[in-house]
Amino acid sequence: MNGAKLRREELENGVFALVSDSFSFGMDALLLARFALRCAPRAANAADLGTGCGVIPLLWAAERPALRISAWELQAEGAAIAARAAEENGLSGRITVHCADLRLPVLPAGAFDLVVCNPPYFRPDAGKTPEDPARRAARAEESLTLGELCGAAARLLKNGGRFCLCHRTERLAGVMHALCGAGLTPKQLQFVRTSARREPKLFLLCAVKGGGEGLVLLPEQKTPELLSAAQRTEHCAWITEEKRCREN
Repeated sequence: MNGAKLRREELENGVFALVSDSFSFGMDALLLARFALRCAPRAANAADLGTGCGVIPLLWAAERPALRISAWELQAEGAAIAARAAEENGLSGRITVHCADLRLPVLPAGAFDLVVCNPPYFRPDAGKTPEDPARRAARAEESLTLGELCGAAARLLKNGGRFCLCHRTERLAGVMHALCGAGLTPKQLQFVRTSARREPKLFLLCAVKGGGEGLVLLPEQKTPELLSAAQRTEHCAWITEEKRCREN
């Protein structure tokens, strides 16, 4: 891990994540982890694409003891942190971490009931680009486009499986287009509000592989009860990057 200093972040049910300056998590990951389990209550096999430090698989493992989880990460350092966290939590038998490029034909087709991704929110030309390669990859769609992401999720899913992701509200139309292009039908949409004075900046979306038409707009997710959990980490990605874009 190139000597990266790791910090321990307590989660819930006795589970903890390991984070570094380059690989951390924010409130969006916490929201997505819970949203996905609500959308797929009977899932037996789940995958997290672009897992980073592996916080979503750790949260799932704490809440669903029978769930078998695969975590995929492009960057070797992030994959190593996620694997170490799984091992130190005694979860290596349930969480398998893969270091691989999702654009390559290495994915086990049709193997999963549930796939999630907390993707980069910005196009490569939007705002200032971080110098840290890991933070740059987490911020912008340099290594994986929306279309490629949705295509990878569709390959992994069984027919009728769920793909859940979170994204910024201004990208909603593009996300919908990419999902439909990959054969994933948007079925549940939830906007996230963190302030009564501001419009939602984030949404959670669940799509079904081969699903029929019919989109349900869920009540807004309000997050006061989650703020203390998010404040345990220095990086609340979608809020931090919004501020950076306004400054540049």
